[in-house]
Amino acid sequence: MAGHASKSIDKETLWGGKISPLSLSYGKLMMWFFLVSDALTFGGLLIAYGFSRHRFTGTWPKGEEVFHSLPFLDGHYPLMYVALMTFLLIISSVTMVLAVEAGHRMDKKGVVKWLIWTVIGGLFFVGSQAWEWGHFIHGSHDGALLSDGSVYHGANLLINEYGPQQYAAFFFFITGFHGFHVFSGVVINFIVLIGAIRGVYHKRGHYEMVEKAGLYWHFVDLVWVFVFTFFYLV
Repeated sequence: MAGHASKSIDKETLWGGKISPLSLSYGKLMMWFFLVSDALTFGGLLIAYGFSRHRFTGTWPKGEEVFHSLPFLDGHYPLMYVALMTFLLIISSVTMVLAVEAGHRMDKKGVVKWLIWTVIGGLFFVGSQAWEWGHFIHGSHDGALLSDGSVYHGANLLINEYGPQQYAAFFFFITGFHGFHVFSGVVINFIVLIGAIRGVYHKRGHYEMVEKAGLYWHFVDLVWVFVFTFFYLV
């Protein structure tokens, strides 16, 4: 693709201003700049988490021992609900791909249909993450024995039933930061969905806005793979 562009457009024209370099629209280029900067932010947070865990000499909490509950069910189901959340978020990335592909074919109904499913998947993930936070905050039935002899249940930024306090701090900050991104993505996708239903992009003759929203959504899904690995698997 790049080689073809360099043959059809000379360097002076390509980089001389007035047109976007690499034959990208300004909107797509700015979205890529934002995603790169956001990736560095998440990378720094995960590196800080890894460094803190490496320096800790005690026992670090295991994801399958902390997150083992399912809504409305009693029992021990290690990471089952987190796996379901992850699966549905990945599926929502697939539906976004289908929405973008429908946009390339100028298929308005297809764009609307797949965007609706993408929004539903995002809402389920945000709701599930809120439930996981609630489970983490309220804690297990046994709780943790404090130095004064009292029993504390759950975790917050000061006390953590499951292990070191910094584990809870990193969990709240990183998963909360990612959850904010997912919620923002759901809002963006919903706004784009309304525009698609009203035929705004069809009248423009292209569905580039769906592509830009898709770039952000794929980034959010990709980041979750790393967050999931760091907190629940490693």
